[in-house]
Amino acid sequence: MKTAIIYYSQHHGNTKKLLDAMAAADPDLTLIDATSAGEMDLSEYDRIGIASGVYYNSFAKQVLSCAEKYLPENKPVFFVYTHGAPKVVTLKEIRKITQAKHCPELGAYHCQGFDTFGPFKLVGGLAKGHPTKDETEAAVRFYQELPV
Repeated sequence: MKTAIIYYSQHHGNTKKLLDAMAAADPDLTLIDATSAGEMDLSEYDRIGIASGVYYNSFAKQVLSCAEKYLPENKPVFFVYTHGAPKVVTLKEIRKITQAKHCPELGAYHCQGFDTFGPFKLVGGLAKGHPTKDETEAAVRFYQELPV
């Protein structure tokens, strides 16, 4: 099964750590950085992952823009994201895009990630040490257990 994940992971690289572990478990997985991808044709992939850190309670604008422009209609999708706050609901904006394109959702994986944005920097950041080894392994299991 050909899978690609469009991602945005800046600042501390929390989301990229999860994706790198998934790619190590599946050498055929294609990771596409939303900031350097340019135009893309995702029609050859059987499923598309969309991954991001959380910024202002949403996926990064770069990932949202890529999904809006390049995500094919009716393509199964899944989400991977990291966030500093313990519990965040962040899928509203990305789901608007995937639902408008009639993409079935296969699932979502999220965990905390080290966050030093804004006022959190003053206190040394939130979620130090995240994603943990256990969270990274859980992300790989999530990916491996996605429906085919």
